[in-house]
Formats: sequence, C-alpha cells, structure tokens
Amino acid sequence: MATPEEAKLHHFLQWLQLNRVELRGCRIKYSDSTKGFGIFSSNHASDGILLVVPLDLAITPMRVLQDPLLGPECRAMFEEGEVDDRLLITLFLTVEHLRENSSWKPYFDLLPTTFGNPLWFSDDELLELKGTTLYRATQLQRKTLQSVFDEKVKRLAEKLLILDGHPERDVKFEDFLWANSIFWSRALNIPFPHCYVFPVDSEGQGSDVSRETVNSGTLSNGCDSLSNGESGKVPEYDELQDKVASAASISQGEIVWVEGLVPGIDFCNHDFRAAATWEVDGTGATTGVPFSMYLLSAGENPSTIEKEISISYGNKGNEELLYLYGFVMNDNPDDYLMVHYPAEAIQKVDFSESKTQLLEAQKAELRCLLPRSLLNRGFFPPTNSSVEGKDKSVSSQVSNYSWSGQRRTPSYLHKLVFPADFLNALRTLAMKENELYHVSSLLEELVGSGGERQPTDTEVQAAIWEACGDSGALQLLVDLLNMKMLDLKEGSGTEDNDTELLEKALTAETSEDCREASGIAQIHLLSRNKRSSIIYRRGQKQLTRLFLKEAEHALQLALTEEL
Repeated sequence: MATPEEAKLHHFLQWLQLNRVELRGCRIKYSDSTKGFGIFSSNHASDGILLVVPLDLAITPMRVLQDPLLGPECRAMFEEGEVDDRLLITLFLTVEHLRENSSWKPYFDLLPTTFGNPLWFSDDELLELKGTTLYRATQLQRKTLQSVFDEKVKRLAEKLLILDGHPERDVKFEDFLWANSIFWSRALNIPFPHCYVFPVDSEGQGSDVSRETVNSGTLSNGCDSLSNGESGKVPEYDELQDKVASAASISQGEIVWVEGLVPGIDFCNHDFRAAATWEVDGTGATTGVPFSMYLLSAGENPSTIEKEISISYGNKGNEELLYLYGFVMNDNPDDYLMVHYPAEAIQKVDFSESKTQLLEAQKAELRCLLPRSLLNRGFFPPTNSSVEGKDKSVSSQVSNYSWSGQRRTPSYLHKLVFPADFLNALRTLAMKENELYHVSSLLEELVGSGGERQPTDTEVQAAIWEACGDSGALQLLVDLLNMKMLDLKEGSGTEDNDTELLEKALTAETSEDCREASGIAQIHLLSRNKRSSIIYRRGQKQLTRLFLKEAEHALQLALTEEL
C-alpha cells in the first residue's frame, strides 16, 4: 500500500502529464530530509533533454490575471496599485493553497510546508545569527511581511476566498509566509519570448493584460533558445538586495524577463557542479514543444542512472543561500562579507554637513560587499588560490581617477583588495579639519571662485586623495572590521568555538551509540537551523579576520609611505 507521500507524488506526476509535461530522461522522487524532493536521471536522453514543461504551466503575473476565478479581482487590485507583480504571485499562492478544489492542489501538496530560512527560525534559533547581517535583516523582513499581511494581504486573500464560496475561511500570517517562502525559494527569472508575452490577435492588437503586468523586464534579441546561463533562482535580499527591477520599453522581436514558478523544473536542487541547466525554447525547434522550458544535461556523457540532477542557483554566498533557500554550503567559495558605515553615524562626525555634501558629490558608497575571491590577489592570498580569479577585473577599479600633484602613487595599490568607491567614502568621513580646507582649496582652484561649474565626482575624489591619502580611510576601515568582529563574537565566541560546536554535533549526529549511551552527547545535538547558522557565522568570522589582516597591513604601509 502506498504511503501518503507516495500517493501525493503519484497524483503530482499524473497532474504533470495532464498538463503536457514530458519527463524524457529523468524522474522526480524524494531526495532527503534537507532537500525534500529532487530530480533524478532515469535513462539516457540522446539529445540531453531531460524534462520539458510548457510555459503555459508557469505561474506568472500574466497567468494570475488570466485566472478565470481570481483574475478579474486581481486585475482590479493591480490596476489600483494594491499589488505589484511579486505580491500578485504571492497572493495567488496564498489563496490557491487554501482553496480545497484548487486545480494546483497536486503541485502544492508536494511543496515543502516548512523552510530553513531565518524567517521560520524560532527565537532561540534566531539568536544564533546575532551579530551577523542576517540577524537584523531577518528582524526587519519579519516586521515588513507582518505589516504587509495585516494591512493588505489578509483582506485581499479573504475577499478572493469569498468569491470561491468560503466566506468563513480565516487567512493566517503563516499562510502568507508559506507563499512568500515558496516564491523566493523557487521562482525563476524566465526569458519569455516577446511574441508569447504579447500575443498579437488577428487585428494586430497586443495583450493589454500582459503589457500592464510586465513592468520590470530586461530585453534581449531573439525568440528561439534562451538560456539561464548558470543563474538558477531569483535573488531577493532585504537590505542586501540592490537588484532593483527597472521599467523597460518593449518592442517586437525581443524577449521579456518575467519572474515565475515552473512546476517540475523547480524541483531541481542546487550544486556548485551543476548537472544541468534550463533553457527556453520559443519555436519548438529544440524540443518539439513551442513555448516551453526544458532541462538540459550539462555533461557530454550520459547521466548515471538514479543520480540527482542539480542546477546552479548562481554564485551565492552562505548569507544569501541561507536567507533565500534555507541551506548553507561548507567552505563556500562564493562567500562574502558586507561592511558598511552606518548612515546615522555621519551626523556625529566633525564637519558632518560639509562631508555629507562631498559624499553626495562623489556618489560615494557607504557599504561594500567583499567576496572571498578578492583575497586571492591581496597581501596574504590563500595558499591554494590563483590570482587569476573571477574578480580579476576588480583591480582596475581600485583607482578610477588620475593620481596627481605631490602625493605619490602607493606601492601597495595593486594589492589593495577593497573597492575604490568605499575607500573614497571612508577618506571623506575620516578627513581632519586641515584636510577639509585643503580639499576646498583644490576644488576652488579647479572650478573657479565664482563656481563657474560644478566639479565632477572624479575631480572630487582626486582632490580628497590629494589632501588625505589612504591612512585615515584605512584606519576607519580597520575600526569598522574590528567592530564587526566584536559583534560576531558576542555571545558565540571565536571561529574555534564554532568549529568545536560543529565537530561535537557531527559526532553526536552520526553515532547512534553515542546518543544512546550518554546524555551528555544530547547537549551537542543541533537542529538543522542552528547548524546552518553556525556554519554561516563561522564563515563571517573567518572572512572578517582575513579582511582585517589585509586592512591592517595596508594601513601600516600607508603610514610608512605617507611619512
């Protein structure tokens, strides 16, 4: 007799078949407790095409607005500005998940009900993140989501459920949180062919519904085979999210990037060494199925039978992986550290008004992301690294203005791993009174006492460099990194403390005899969420230590050369 999980999988596979999904060289089955369901190879597909899903099955803003039951009401909400593209999909997921007779039920039944991202952490588990960027980001995001739910989603969702004949249904915050997590952990940025998003009728008229909803597309030519490269799922990142969608004009013959869920494809789990990529076939020339997304084997050799087929979600550090997807990777080569100067602290520095004006004139950055790979070209590169890394181009950004005047170009410039924009901001903030006057004098000579023109950001940077050099900025950077390390260590100790916790937990989790024989071992058992948090925060401590070493060495060189 089939188990409940097997029955759900059977119904889902039938549902996929009814919706013209083709599993050509793979099958969907349970992977493990951390991954849930995954996609596994089942036989050799000579053309490498493992799975084909019609784009009609994708859950996108256009699909929501065309839904026979929810579409009219959702379109009215969209036109009135009550929901945007993303909230439209999240609202749809919330409502459809609660509908007893939803046509999406076989799909929803196979989706996870709990998640490992910090939004689902208990208060005790969240404390493991204290001192990290994610701790504050999670608190802010929880507050934001609760506010959106209370002020908008609950009312809208219950209104839609009344249309479905369930006026008594109470929508809870957890329902919305589930939908939000499903969207951000499974959504793809899909390159839809323009001719699919904006179909032209017999009179040459395009679709108003599609045009209204696609307001954040990026464009490219072509309508044939469109690839995701190595980027898998949509990035979204609270105060780390700088990727803001921008409006773009649409013209015939181009593609439109639209966020959405693609049932089937979205069961691919992540691996650095991806076994497959997904692509869009606009004409059907590749798959025989026009307007479809397909999973393509990344290897030349046939996949091993029953081997899990993974895709890459992109070059994401543990901070982003944990926040979005609820997992981390040991020794993640794409880890990064965020360093920022608190904007509210600017008001407390000397001559804050003048410095604020200079920061604005430079378009200065008050924060920066420091990828681990930057260390490869620093003063103390890892022994197993190569300078020829993917951040090779960063070195050309260290100085984006000409050195001039009496101050010599520092000998350590080619080894400096910190972004120029951030150092420019720190130079400005660290300026002393005499340096500030020197900058004003240089700029006045440049633009004229009457202010005939405004100095460019490059000219402001050059003047500040001429007056200040690097030592003040590097000292401030050392202070910021020291403060970050203190925050990370507070309550959780050093890297070694985290390593010890993980080693003890690993022993306890892998030895049944140890658990049964000694109650002491139970102390070291960690939940999945706590374990992920410790791996993440240990990585943050390690990166802080390594970048602090770089900053301290650069500071000593700067002080020596500025004498």
